[in-house]
Amino acid sequence: MENTFDKLGLSEELVNGLKLMGIKDPTEIQQKAIPWAIANRDVIGQSQTGSGKTLAYLLPLFMKIASDKREMQAIILAPTHELAMQIDMTVRLLSEKSGIPVTSAAIIGDVNVKRQIEKLREKPHIIVGSAGRIIELIKMKKINAQTVKTIVLDEGDKLLNDKNIKVVKDIIKTTMKDRQLMVFSATVSEKAISVAKDLMKTPEIIKIKEENMVNPDIEHLYLQCEQRDKMEMLRKLIAATEPSKAIIFINKSDDIQITTSKLKFHNINAYSIFGTAAKEDRKNAMEGFRSGKYRLLVASDLAARGLDIAGVSLIFNLDIPEDHKEYLHRAGRTGRQGMEGTCISIVTEKEVATLKKMEREFNIEISPAKIYKGIISKISE
Repeated sequence: MENTFDKLGLSEELVNGLKLMGIKDPTEIQQKAIPWAIANRDVIGQSQTGSGKTLAYLLPLFMKIASDKREMQAIILAPTHELAMQIDMTVRLLSEKSGIPVTSAAIIGDVNVKRQIEKLREKPHIIVGSAGRIIELIKMKKINAQTVKTIVLDEGDKLLNDKNIKVVKDIIKTTMKDRQLMVFSATVSEKAISVAKDLMKTPEIIKIKEENMVNPDIEHLYLQCEQRDKMEMLRKLIAATEPSKAIIFINKSDDIQITTSKLKFHNINAYSIFGTAAKEDRKNAMEGFRSGKYRLLVASDLAARGLDIAGVSLIFNLDIPEDHKEYLHRAGRTGRQGMEGTCISIVTEKEVATLKKMEREFNIEISPAKIYKGIISKISE
């Protein structure tokens, strides 16, 4: 049977709205999660980056929200400001294209709380934001969690880790017992599933097959050099590939700023984004990168988690991620929506062994490559 959005129980307005957004066919996670979510079941959904998880929970929310009521009906928690802003933008776009008057507000930390309180007086149907600021506003009685019928944890593995779980639980406790809880992420550990289950009512667990966890449209390469030569190698790769949009991943925030300064010194159009940067700097970085003002975004794993930016053709790993699963999240920033992408790691001899371990772990081919006279070519092993 043909898989279409209208077969999943979505309204004609939503289906037409999706067409106006250029989305005609549901992805696998959408096919499996939407019917359960509409039926008000608790859901744990795992599928690769770029597979449409945001719409897998937003479309059911649009079906269930009573848009004629001026009350908060859903909370979506996200681990980063950028992801929260992105989800908020998607809600607004879906509302505009479908003609369904669902409203939302992004509520994140490091922002003037008085302005956010003003936003909340408008009684948005959906609140998207960071757990810390949302619990703060609940305690201030500016968010009435008693009217919230659905809570979504986006990038749930981050929100259910030891660092964030307490505040997430505190938010959930403020809502009614019959509320729906949904958790979505590209990677969900058994520990995270166990934690989520304790908060849920017999959840439907949807795991898109492991072999599909890695996007086949992404080519994986690595180039080897000494640690001291990594920046020079990066500059050569940027010159050879001339990417219109690329993300450079680095593990430590301090190194992100140093790398960005070095690239700018060589007249390479780069901007940095990291967890401790001021909100305005992060906003400028994202807007400049989306619009094409900056070709290169230098980022940490947390800052780029869940970002969906059209047209990213290349990922550069200047550092190998300490958590292997972050490699998939990094690579998943490219090769989205059917486009092809490339993930290039710059590694020392010692780091090659780590890459080979990831190659086996994720069942992908990470090919050695070289650059000669401005041309990148694979090395036959």
